Amino acid sequence: MKHNPFLTNGLSIAFGLLFAFSLIGQAFSGLAYFNEQQMASELEPVGFWQYVTSSSFAVDVAENWQSEFLQFLLFIWLTVWLVQKGSPESKEIEKRGTQSDKDQLVRGFAQPDSPKWAKAGGFRTRIFSNSLALVMGGIFVGSWLVQSVAGFSAFAESQLANLQDPGTWGEYLGSPEFWNRTLQNWQSEFLAVWSMVILSVYLRQRGSPESKPVGEPHDSTGASN
Repeated sequence: MKHNPFLTNGLSIAFGLLFAFSLIGQAFSGLAYFNEQQMASELEPVGFWQYVTSSSFAVDVAENWQSEFLQFLLFIWLTVWLVQKGSPESKEIEKRGTQSDKDQLVRGFAQPDSPKWAKAGGFRTRIFSNSLALVMGGIFVGSWLVQSVAGFSAFAESQLANLQDPGTWGEYLGSPEFWNRTLQNWQSEFLAVWSMVILSVYLRQRGSPESKPVGEPHDSTGASN
């Protein structure tokens, strides 16, 4: 039976559209705010394309991306080994660790419709077995580097406008400016994950796979709708 692709892919479509709309909204609102500051400093306002290709816009986008992907990277990796009694965001307590090939359906235990690299064995199966964390980690490192470079560029522009020495990129990486921008994003992401892990022990959302069934006991671990 064929299903409407908009129904079977609704979650990715919805979040893709929300991402696009919010990024476009950020671009326009950021441009308006940037030009307000330009005029307050008796400087010429800039156009849309000039703003979205500027270091100011790049650093604002990248610092949010790197914190989001760091959150997912740590959550993916830590939940292999750490559990939380009663949380649907956790594995069952006795299933801590990477589990056996049989449990993971790899190599000789792969099914006919399993991904090819799950069946292959060797380095391909090892890579595929950790591919989600590897990609999330790669995006985090990449966006963190973009944040650091774009942030230094924006910082240097501000310093030069005030006839001050901007220093070097390495000095910027150790500066309060950089770590203030970085840590204010990290702490909010860690708070969100911590809240979800703990609150889902005692609270429910009927029909959501991120929640236990409404009548499931509080200490039931790893259960979901």
